[in-house]
Amino acid sequence: MPLEGFRGVEVQVLWHEEGLLLACLRFGQQATINPHAGPNDAYVSCLYGSGFTSVGDEAEPFEEGQRVFWPNGIVHGLWTEGSTMTTLMCELPSAAPL
Repeated sequence: MPLEGFRGVEVQVLWHEEGLLLACLRFGQQATINPHAGPNDAYVSCLYGSGFTSVGDEAEPFEEGQRVFWPNGIVHGLWTEGSTMTTLMCELPSAAPL
């Protein structure tokens, strides 16, 4: 069953307990996580491939080896166009940047 707001994204939850979510997200071509404001802080690392990320009103390319921080309550998104991408996401309650 696809997650709401996700298109073309395969999600594998690696660890989920109170206060921590660690997940691998695999994006096909033209895949997206619709822009949304999450209740927790999140760090996302691009492991393979490339795509794009947005935080607030700013969108930027997102490539292998890069990391982005999404603060809680700020609209953010992640997507691919003509490429695929694999990311690692760590979500935790309002933490100081790692």
